[in-house]
Amino acid sequence: MGSFFRIKKWGYKMNNQKKVKLNRTMTPGQMEMIAIGGTIGSGLFMGATSTIKWTGPSVLLAYAFVGLVLYGVMRALGELIYISPGTGSFADYGSKYIHPLAGYLTKWSNVFQFIIVGISDIIAMSQYLNYWWPNLPDWISGLVMITILTLANLASAKAYGRLEFWFAMIKVVTIIAMIILGLLVIVVGLGNNWHPVGISNLWTHGGFFTGGFMGFMFSLSVIAGSYQGIELLGITAGEAASPRKAIVKSVRSVIWRILIFYIGAIFVIVSIYPWNQLKAVGSPFVETFTKVGITGAAGIINFVVLTAALSGANSGIYSASRMLFKLSIDGEVPKVFSKLSKRVVPNVAILTIAFWIFLGFAINMLLSAFSSSARNVFVVVYSSSVLPGMVPWFIILLSELNFRKNNPDQLVNHPFKMPLYPAYNYFSLIALTVILIFMFFNPDTRVSVSVGVIFLIIMTLIYRFHTAHKLQK
Repeated sequence: MGSFFRIKKWGYKMNNQKKVKLNRTMTPGQMEMIAIGGTIGSGLFMGATSTIKWTGPSVLLAYAFVGLVLYGVMRALGELIYISPGTGSFADYGSKYIHPLAGYLTKWSNVFQFIIVGISDIIAMSQYLNYWWPNLPDWISGLVMITILTLANLASAKAYGRLEFWFAMIKVVTIIAMIILGLLVIVVGLGNNWHPVGISNLWTHGGFFTGGFMGFMFSLSVIAGSYQGIELLGITAGEAASPRKAIVKSVRSVIWRILIFYIGAIFVIVSIYPWNQLKAVGSPFVETFTKVGITGAAGIINFVVLTAALSGANSGIYSASRMLFKLSIDGEVPKVFSKLSKRVVPNVAILTIAFWIFLGFAINMLLSAFSSSARNVFVVVYSSSVLPGMVPWFIILLSELNFRKNNPDQLVNHPFKMPLYPAYNYFSLIALTVILIFMFFNPDTRVSVSVGVIFLIIMTLIYRFHTAHKLQK
């Protein structure tokens, strides 16, 4: 009976009355970098051109608009976490302030999303490693990377936070360097025979809104997907030292930093290069560093995107394992997933998520070996994580609305209230809904968002069956 755990709030209570919780070891700086690192992925470095193709230079406004929407999400999350910080907090808010089904879907959506993200990042890593070792089998590189990340997560939350901090730092330094060098190209003509490039590319080559209204709306769904992971602060709260102080500091700074990094980098790209010639350019990051005389730019950027993919997979293992841990606490999966190791991490949950990521990676390799068309199936599956990834945003905004209505006493001396309540909530909710609607109109995203809908329907039916089964007992 010594290993028997009973649920008690955010942790466990053993039969000897000793309370066991996840350790609060993460610093505010680590939390901030985790949110930045989880949001700024390899998509910015390698996929900027695919976002720009929909709407041209007006993609700057698209990134700013989605950032404004998500600032509302983060402020709502910050208000709620200040009251009750804990692991998987936004899932608890959904259960408490909306309906248990809302919390259930949030937890499983998070698990699904980050397993898929982890698989795609491991596949990307194996390709990036081929740059230096072209004869290295993909399965070996994938297995090595998953093993390294799994060991880091098993070591401690602090070890995960430290690793993620440096992954994010590499990305941030690269983007800042890109912005500074790009501005020098634009303003003084560095690397362009000292002839300033200027910003005329923003309105020439078809104008600012080259894709019209529909192109602009289609770009929003791609951009929303690139911002996913920003809510990781709501998962790390359960392992943060001084969580209230950390959350306030992180929420206030992280959204602006992300906006600066995204909009700054995209501004440089669409100013230096005509938007309709980006395909010929290849990677704008590589080309910009090469333009100003930095030799080995391709190798540098390849290293950066490798760390970006490592960061994404690292965050995926951490986030999905904590939600699986939370599901076990709530009695929705077997108790084995809530066991803590001597290092006070959910080791069974971590190993399970790592296994599913590796399994997805292995299946992709097998299917790709037999049929090149199988890769298209996996592209659909990967992009299907966009809708489940948006579920926490809806839940956070709706939970904060209901929290405000039912708990006015807790807001009397609250130092971090949601601004412009409730108008900001409704604005963000409507904007996210419109983005989803246009994903159904867009042929490139229709199938993937439909897969996300099917996933949510299946999980709802499982919840109903599980609830009905418990009532019969």
